[in-house]
Amino acid sequence: MLKQKTLKDSFSLRGKGLHTGLDITISFNPAPENHGYKIQRIDLEDKPIIDAVAENVIETTRGTVIAKQDVKVSTIEHALAAIYASGIDNCLIKVNGPEFPILDGSSLLYIQEIERVGLEDQSALKDYYIIKSKIEFKDEATGSSIVVLPDDKFSVNAMVEFESKIIPNQYAVINSMDEFKEEIAASRTFVFVREIEPLLGAGLIKGGDLDNAIVIYECKMSQDNFDKLADIMQVPHMDSKKLGYINHKPLVWDNEPARHKLLDIIGDLALIGKPIKGKVIATRPGHTINNKFARQLRKEIKLHSVQAPVYNCNEEPIMDVNRIRELLPHRYPFQLVDKIIEVGANSIVGVKNITANEPYFQGHFPSEPVMPGVLQVEAMAQVGGLLILNSVDEPHKYSTYFMKIDNVKFRQKVIPGDTLIFKVEMTAPIRRGVSTMRGYAFVGEKVVCEAELMAQIIKNK
Repeated sequence: MLKQKTLKDSFSLRGKGLHTGLDITISFNPAPENHGYKIQRIDLEDKPIIDAVAENVIETTRGTVIAKQDVKVSTIEHALAAIYASGIDNCLIKVNGPEFPILDGSSLLYIQEIERVGLEDQSALKDYYIIKSKIEFKDEATGSSIVVLPDDKFSVNAMVEFESKIIPNQYAVINSMDEFKEEIAASRTFVFVREIEPLLGAGLIKGGDLDNAIVIYECKMSQDNFDKLADIMQVPHMDSKKLGYINHKPLVWDNEPARHKLLDIIGDLALIGKPIKGKVIATRPGHTINNKFARQLRKEIKLHSVQAPVYNCNEEPIMDVNRIRELLPHRYPFQLVDKIIEVGANSIVGVKNITANEPYFQGHFPSEPVMPGVLQVEAMAQVGGLLILNSVDEPHKYSTYFMKIDNVKFRQKVIPGDTLIFKVEMTAPIRRGVSTMRGYAFVGEKVVCEAELMAQIIKNK
């Protein structure tokens, strides 16, 4: 089971802002477990901190702009793509201006610095949101759509289409975040020549130049107008009859614009707030639909704040019934765990198959068999006991005794034919032989029971 990660050390980068043209310094710093991504404006008096989540995005016209009250930070997507693709869960980003520096228009410098300082594992487990069914968001007006499908890892397919002879349509894919550095990170932001004057008129791209963006000239204009734009861009005059890319460095890939759109998707979906396992398919993506989709997915996550573990009955268990009997003293009719399918440093997942032959169904109730809630909690406690006993030497010499059970809730009855999946997590380290845990019982995707448990581990006499 993977642990949360943060940076081993801080690093800083300096450059101009794409839209403001300001000289900006940004630093990336280690952060504690379950901190997530936060952005701090250190140039302001109170040094306010903004949570980097989708609901805090206020603008998506030419980049992702995040805000808290009247404090804004823009052009955050390239940096977020780099830290998300690197597997970083917790990071405090400090910036001394209203936007992140554009650097070379890609994520490459961020990735290089992340690799230089390195990552470190933290104690808490990675909190993945696992996509278990198709989720789709579509903008009928633009024809843009994003679909996410179940998968065992995070991958992205991006299909872009423009009214342009230079890039009428392009396609890019990343099958694993391990490919990000080599396949996506160096892709640069781009702009069409026809967009430059309106953007300048809107007070944007003051820091844009051919060192931090690819410029695409795809609609012929008069030589005079083209010369004026060349002066604005501070580049030599060019032949207005020659269409194509205008940039100092050649394209890294023929489909570099599509790869950059994919980079933007990763940066915008980083605002979901937790890593996901799923396959994203984006058609005509942009910051607006990316953010709308991220907001929708955050709503889904809130509705399913506790996800059922993935159970594949074809996989070999971590502990079968014989191993369980070596650790637990319980025997028929009170052994209420059939197998353990997952064990981490601080968590465990167990399975109990409910059959019509359970002895308690003779009296509870003959005409409507229902598993007693107290036995659901007992089964949960046994799973928790296995987590504790599995962590000690000579476990047969120890027993666990439950001292307290709090905040028990039963949400749905359990009947013959159900498969109970228990997930139990330690909420604090074991101290003086006492462990505190929180447990959930699922049938399918639904929580049927939950409780907080306190147990003591004692050496047998």
